Amino acid sequence: MKEAKGFITILTGLYSFQDCVHFLAAIRKFHTEPIVILIDRVPVYLQTLLKAFPNVILKPAPANENPVLASRLAKVALYEASPFEKTIFLDCDICLLDKIEELFAALDEVDFLVTEDVQRDITKASNLLRGKEEILPTLQKVGLPVTEKTIQYNTGVLGYRKSAKNEELFAKWRSYFESVILKNQDVLLLKDQGAFAAAMETVKPSLKVLPPTYNFLDKWKGSYNVNEPIKVLHCTYPYRPQYAKNITRSLYTRIFDRLAKWFLPNQVENPWRRR
Repeated sequence: MKEAKGFITILTGLYSFQDCVHFLAAIRKFHTEPIVILIDRVPVYLQTLLKAFPNVILKPAPANENPVLASRLAKVALYEASPFEKTIFLDCDICLLDKIEELFAALDEVDFLVTEDVQRDITKASNLLRGKEEILPTLQKVGLPVTEKTIQYNTGVLGYRKSAKNEELFAKWRSYFESVILKNQDVLLLKDQGAFAAAMETVKPSLKVLPPTYNFLDKWKGSYNVNEPIKVLHCTYPYRPQYAKNITRSLYTRIFDRLAKWFLPNQVENPWRRR
């Protein structure tokens, strides 16, 4: 029998390990639901640091030498990986600033929860291409069924429930990622959002678009006009504002952060993100 609800995130490689520790600390400040971590290329002795938080479940992510690719492959497999009837996926460089119980409740009414990307217009989504080609014709030429009306969503925060429509959506997402994105790496960057936009355009699940307060990318804070308190801050730990760092501050995380300088690579210099 599936559990009713829970969180899921992805940790592939050591560059995001500090982010993940603080991710767990933030979730546990506001929520008690189980947290699944899809994990790859993390030594067992470090995995015990994650298990120090209660009700954390480690499951293997798709193995790959490239941790960014492993993360993308894990993301398109989130539907099968989740043991929950209702799942909230959050990138592990996210910090909760408040409880988000209402997102689980929203999944009683719709199949899927998502936020729009800072650049929502797919025709302007230069973040998907390696070069300076025309964006929409290039995406269409390589095989993504997108149009000028297609929206680019940010896949850092996703909510979904078990349903036939969502099973179809994730199957399409995986198919477009594997058959289009991976086979056109000379043209496309190694990102999952183009494939996700195509899957959403194809399947059209019942959907609730959340405001940016549920996926506030601090790097692009000048692009937002928000009047409500931010609930979900999307920002890697080293660049996180102090008020957000205070959310996860404890004796455990203070000791961890001191030691992390010596045994973890610097996540802001991750060379795999530039490939």
